[in-house]
Amino acid sequence: MIVCGLCPHRCALREGQSGLCRARKNVNGINVALNYGRVTSLALDPVEKKPLMRFHPGAMLLSVGGFGCNMRCFFCQNAGISFCGPDEVPYEELQARELADMAAELAPRGCIGAAFTYNEPLLNHEYIRECAALLRERGMKTVLVTNGCFHLDAVGDLLPLIDAMNVDLKGFTESWYRRLGGDLPTVKAFIAAAQAVSHVEVTTLVVPGENDTEEEIAELAAWLASLRADIPLHVTRFFPRHKAQGYAATDPAAVRRLAEVARGSLRWVYAGNV
Repeated sequence: MIVCGLCPHRCALREGQSGLCRARKNVNGINVALNYGRVTSLALDPVEKKPLMRFHPGAMLLSVGGFGCNMRCFFCQNAGISFCGPDEVPYEELQARELADMAAELAPRGCIGAAFTYNEPLLNHEYIRECAALLRERGMKTVLVTNGCFHLDAVGDLLPLIDAMNVDLKGFTESWYRRLGGDLPTVKAFIAAAQAVSHVEVTTLVVPGENDTEEEIAELAAWLASLRADIPLHVTRFFPRHKAQGYAATDPAAVRRLAEVARGSLRWVYAGNV
C-alpha cells in the first residue's frame, strides 16, 4: 500500500490500483504517472484561448492534453478525457523531446512554446518537468492550465519552470469546492506560491445560483489583490455541459456586472465568453 501525496485526496493505493484521478497507479510500490508521454489532444491555439491576456498577446501555443483529473466538476467541458483512464480514451505516444521539437518546428507559425491543458496536467508533472527543460533549451515557453488543487511539497519545485499559467479558482467557498471534489485552501496556497515565481492569470467560471453573488466575487478579487493587484482575473460565462444540463447559461449581463465588481480590487479583469 502506498499513499499518493499529490493532492488533498491522498489516495491509498493497493498494488495495481489507480487513484481517483485515473492517471496515477501503484506499480510495484511506485506511484506511476499512467499518462507519461500519452497525448490525447494536440492543437495549435492562440495564447488568449488558455486564457492568457497579458502574456505574449498574439502568440500561439502547442496545446497538449492527456487524461485524468483529480476534481469532479459536474459541468466539466472536457469530461471525455478528464474522467477517463488509459483504457478508455485513444492516445498517441509522444516523448518529451519529440514534443519540444514539434513546438520548435511551429515557430514560423507564431508558436512560442507548449501549453499543458484540456485535462489536469499536474497529474503528469514528471512529463511536464522534462518537457519544460527541453523547451527552455530551445528558447521556448512552458504554459500550464490547472485547477491548482495540488500540494506544494509535491509540485512546488516545478512552478519556477513554468513561464505562465492560468489557474481555475472555481469559487471562494469551501462548500462549493467540496461539491467539486477539491479543496479551497490548497488552491489558494498554490496560487500564492505560483504568482511569486511565474506569470499567473486566474479564471472563475460563474455558475448561476452557485458561485455568482457579488459578495463572493468581491471577496475572491480582494484576496487575489492581497497577493498582487495586477493578477489578471477572467470572470467567465458558464454553459451547461456534462451533468449540468439542468442549468441555464450565465446571463452575459451578470458576468459583466461581476467583472465590474472585481475591478474594485484588481487592475486587470476580463469578462469571458460574452
